[in-house]
Amino acid sequence: MPWNQKDYPDSFKNLTADVRNKAIEIANALLRDGYEEGRAIPIALEQAKKTENNDEDRPVYEIKKHDEGWQLKKKDSKKAILIEETKESLMGEAKRYVNKNHGELHIYTEDGSLSDTLYE
Repeated sequence: MPWNQKDYPDSFKNLTADVRNKAIEIANALLRDGYEEGRAIPIALEQAKKTENNDEDRPVYEIKKHDEGWQLKKKDSKKAILIEETKESLMGEAKRYVNKNHGELHIYTEDGSLSDTLYE
């Protein structure tokens, strides 16, 4: 069940609004990625608390077109972290990787323009 600012887990109740909103965003992303609620809640809570004062230090990862398909790489890096034939096949693992590393994910279109930003 996706959460929102009016309906969220009890464990998010005493968080500041910014941290709670971040926890809701992370928990919903984890649910979309197949995590169970009981696992998504503590992960989201921990990550949201860590990012409260560290937003400037968050690594930025990019999904971009690559010669062999699509790649996930850290911004300004020349080395790919993951490469898949299609963007869709890369997305699930890329989201897990970026979430685990407390990063921000920029998703680009085939022509190189930014189409979406996740975990900001």
